[in-house]
Amino acid sequence: MPALVYLNAVAFVSSQNHPILIRTFGQERENNRDIRYHYIAHTSLDVFEEHITANPKNMESYLGLLYTMDDVAVYGYITASKMKIVLVLSLSDTVVKDAEVVNLMKAFHTAYRSAVANPFLRLHAPADAVSDHANSLQVGGTKWKNFRRAVDDIAASTSAISAPPPPPKN
Repeated sequence: MPALVYLNAVAFVSSQNHPILIRTFGQERENNRDIRYHYIAHTSLDVFEEHITANPKNMESYLGLLYTMDDVAVYGYITASKMKIVLVLSLSDTVVKDAEVVNLMKAFHTAYRSAVANPFLRLHAPADAVSDHANSLQVGGTKWKNFRRAVDDIAASTSAISAPPPPPKN
């Protein structure tokens, strides 16, 4: 039986380091702890920059475990267009295999590519903001509804999408 992967959040960050989507799951969504995952996504950008500057020519898409913080492990993935995906998993006693995380990252990347390939997605993008698409990449609009749904479906397909149950109170 495969180990349970407890997915707390996923963040999509543009090449200019603007958040595109930060999505929380399970108990994290119920507790309104989104600000914590904004912080995690932004602090992981420093680790992304370290990887990019250390190996500018030999760049793998999957960066692996970026760091651990309190009760979460943060994994990174960078696309050829420098869009970053940050995956936040709960720390547990089970071993998380890199192959499982890579498959999740690839699924999230495919969902993002499918959303961006929509020719009607950027109808209202300003003409002078060609170099920075941060305004057109904000996922709050109705055009991104299918992308948000795809992200939720991928998260639901993992072994478990909520944080592990809290320890019993003494």
